Amino acid sequence: MTSPRVRYTRFTVRTDEFDYRLPRAQIAQRPLPQRDASRLLLLERSTGATTDFRFAQLPDLLRGGELLVFNNARVIPARLFGKRAGVHSQSPSRATAKEHLSGIVEVLLTRQVAGEVWEALVRPGRKLPVGERIIFGEGELEAEILSRGDLGLRTVQFSSRDEDMAQKHMERLGHVPLPPYIERQDENSDRERYQTVFAKKAGAIAAPTAGLHFSQEMMARLCEKGIELCELTLDVGLGTFQPIHSETLEQHVMHAEQYEISEETAGRIMAARAAKRAVVAIGTTVVRALEDSAQHAQKERTGKLLVAGKSEARIFILPGYKFLAVDALLTNFHLPRSTLLALVCSFAGREQILAAYRHAVDAEYRFYSYGDCMLIR
Repeated sequence: MTSPRVRYTRFTVRTDEFDYRLPRAQIAQRPLPQRDASRLLLLERSTGATTDFRFAQLPDLLRGGELLVFNNARVIPARLFGKRAGVHSQSPSRATAKEHLSGIVEVLLTRQVAGEVWEALVRPGRKLPVGERIIFGEGELEAEILSRGDLGLRTVQFSSRDEDMAQKHMERLGHVPLPPYIERQDENSDRERYQTVFAKKAGAIAAPTAGLHFSQEMMARLCEKGIELCELTLDVGLGTFQPIHSETLEQHVMHAEQYEISEETAGRIMAARAAKRAVVAIGTTVVRALEDSAQHAQKERTGKLLVAGKSEARIFILPGYKFLAVDALLTNFHLPRSTLLALVCSFAGREQILAAYRHAVDAEYRFYSYGDCMLIR
């Protein structure tokens, strides 16, 4: 029995082929007052035609019978600011020595390992050795650096000094991890607006931003029209947003992102595909989860489209990839030279996507996390 074919056409892709001009003023710094007040650019893959709409018109743009798949990951307040507690020597002769150090330390949680143990990015990383402790708030929360990893990552153990659990303190003391192109400090309103209305499972360090446009009223309108909805969970992490520093896309290494597809969701997606109903991914994170699961199903020869359960998405979707599970995509506009722009170009063609982006720039669409969106079908 032969091995299943890898569904890629292999060729070298230069990173600078995924560049475009964007005026800084079009990078959305705040959400609109209403979630569903954003604009929507429709791109037809078969022709490359683009049409301007409002997101509120989405139910009318759907043809009927679609299955919309959402990422219900909940963003955690993943940025913590504390102070160094000092370094304990490991030498027995200096067991009681302690160097008192000060200075603000930033800890960005990236992935929960187990319980109160997390992977994190720590700044200033070079000055924080293994064994260093960091104190947060008034001392009710602290963390110890257990080990160093690749790409600047640290393994960090949190603990609480009082009767409350560490997680409760982290939730209260943490800040919303707004992306760096939002050039302001997070505000109380971001705790609600940088979160989808269907967010349930905590663990993401960034929002699945295509879902931010959906209000409760929009969800009800979709159901009234007979549009089927289902959910999966992908904890958005460094794999989605890590910049590409290599000259070619193939040289870039993706971080893994944890995801879970329930038996019910997998069954509904496979039923929709069998009935030739369009599966619409709400965001690139849904695409990554579904396509990674579909690849596992092929490799494991399950005879099914998807493998239900928990896994880690390491998939890097490049031009030439043959999509297995997704028929249409609702997505925000992505940064130049990014893995997400490469994914969207793989889905609809680089020239068509870059032409659509040029139109969006000229038409003064708002870009990135709090910006407008595209429906690609």
